[in-house]
Amino acid sequence: MSINNHILNYYEQMVAEEILSRIAKVKPNASVDFMADVACVALNKLPPRYIRHKVDMAFYMSPDELIQTRQRVTEAVTDALAFVAHHHRVEES
Repeated sequence: MSINNHILNYYEQMVAEEILSRIAKVKPNASVDFMADVACVALNKLPPRYIRHKVDMAFYMSPDELIQTRQRVTEAVTDALAFVAHHHRVEES
């Protein structure tokens, strides 16, 4: 029996949404690999917040905590975009 399908990191979806909302302005021709690298770097800057259901966090967070969480995500993605753009490996043909 696997529990992998029953747990998730709360930040994963928020980071993905933040990247997708900003990538067209920052790097319009970004590959999926670039975006995945940005997501990994950003997620590694955030504390893990494992939940079973998405509503778990929304139900238990105050409006101020939600604002702070979104700000942390924005900052982590900003830093990750800069880091990956500077350190991204050249795609081999």
